[in-house]
Amino acid sequence: MATKKTETEKKFKREIPTEAREHYKKARHEMREAIKGLLPEGFVEHRRTARKEMMLAMRSMLDAAIEKMEEKA
Repeated sequence: MATKKTETEKKFKREIPTEAREHYKKARHEMREAIKGLLPEGFVEHRRTARKEMMLAMRSMLDAAIEKMEEKA
């Protein structure tokens, strides 16, 4: 699915030099890696699993709501 760039994204790309954007991406990656080093082992995987479970719960709730709407129609 192709996404359209927002005006803010276009402005960001136009006004921020490529070198600065690349530096930001690398700094963000390094910051994430540093924070992962501070967290207990297994935390990231547990967080990912919990997030997936929350999304599955939302899906289940939406499916139930859709079924009720279809029953009334």
